[in-house]
Amino acid sequence: MTVTIYNTASRLKETFVPQEPGKVKMYVCGPTVYDYIHIGNARPVIFFDVARRYLEDIGNEVQYVVNFTDVDDKLIRKAEQLGTTVPEVAETFIAAFYADIESLGVHRATLNPRVTEHIPQIITFIQGLIDKGYAYMSEGDVYYRTAAFADYGKLSHQNIDELQFGIRVEIGDRKENQQDFVLWKGAKPGEIKWDSPFGAGRPGWHIECSAMAREYLGDTLDIHGGGHDLQFPHHECECAQSEALTGKPLSNYWMHNGYIHINNEKMSKSLGNGITVHELVKRVKPHAIRYFMLSTHYRSPLNFSDDTVSQAENSVERIANCAANLKHRLSAFKEESLQAAATVNGLVPSGDDALDAKLKLIHEQFHAKMSDDFNTPDAITSIFDLVGEANQYLNRADASSKAIQALLVLLERMDAVLGLLPQQEADAELLDEDIEQLIIERTEARLAKNWARADEIRILLTEKNIILEDTPQGIRWRRK
Repeated sequence: MTVTIYNTASRLKETFVPQEPGKVKMYVCGPTVYDYIHIGNARPVIFFDVARRYLEDIGNEVQYVVNFTDVDDKLIRKAEQLGTTVPEVAETFIAAFYADIESLGVHRATLNPRVTEHIPQIITFIQGLIDKGYAYMSEGDVYYRTAAFADYGKLSHQNIDELQFGIRVEIGDRKENQQDFVLWKGAKPGEIKWDSPFGAGRPGWHIECSAMAREYLGDTLDIHGGGHDLQFPHHECECAQSEALTGKPLSNYWMHNGYIHINNEKMSKSLGNGITVHELVKRVKPHAIRYFMLSTHYRSPLNFSDDTVSQAENSVERIANCAANLKHRLSAFKEESLQAAATVNGLVPSGDDALDAKLKLIHEQFHAKMSDDFNTPDAITSIFDLVGEANQYLNRADASSKAIQALLVLLERMDAVLGLLPQQEADAELLDEDIEQLIIERTEARLAKNWARADEIRILLTEKNIILEDTPQGIRWRRK
């Protein structure tokens, strides 16, 4: 399967060719763990989870590294506010990060290295840059000498003479040049610090990713990803310091997802419109959040509003209902009529030539869209094409278990890439067997014309978010 990726460095779609066939080395910048992640952080987490799943789905082994920045100014300030330590702040919000991404159906990365566990590698990296003349010490700090790297600005396509007007470029009197950036920060009284040849201190932001990416994935990555806002200065600085040290490209492909707006306004602290995943999942189904993130191409801006999230919830419910209907209908067949799903070219034969042709086309279209720069919106369209076919087939009187199985297997296989189907959640107050018994009791009450009891049960189930549906095979229930 040929995959094309829009490479930020070239501003072109390019055929993806990993350095080693069948193996992909992918590094994505992770969170600074001083607070709960907001939905802007969640977008790359969800998108690159899907990119990784698809690369694995087509036969690759993906070494996927996402770092934790567990020491920086934000963590130091947070620790001071809470009267605790930087490591304790980091532990709290690393645990929160894992809880949040798991609620969103995101698989954990292969590795989540932490800055504080890689100080020796960072120090060695900085020393190498000093030895090559790309970095210098100044009053306890160490800075990268941008003028020494001829290609500085190539990733973000900015002119080095204009970078002083860019964003997040630190200004300081101790620099040789205002475009220079810090590699090692000299310790201030009371701050967390480590000893080094440059004096006690801690790493700068940019150096940590270069050092950890090299530690686990080597000098050159296949894919380096992150949000659009990281192109400059973070990824630009990573390029400069890594390529100055190794003389090799830091990454062959650069991928950046677009911004998220809140009600058509840019999300920012000054506007106070940030939304954390921790709070959002309390009022919105997590898989609807995932659907919302994937319903727009990853490189395009995305607008968050109550309406767009409500639409996402309805769409996810439609897919989930289709899967539930297929499973319910399949359960009506005797066990001995069901066989293990043997695949042919990735599909389970349905025994119906016309249906097989439709499933083959949907499957091919799904792969065509996903292999074209991970076009998740059009891949979701393929999911709904399958849902439409499934719903039509389930209305047939001659529906066979083999065909239903073929539909269900393809739906689950495609969803294994996108991750839109929620897992069945346990209800602590009302177990599945309790629901089944109440449905039986309600049916008996209706037959006995005990309308009062039938209504009581219906109201109880509604309050427990249980929806009853009449099907040709009898009453089916699902959790809302």
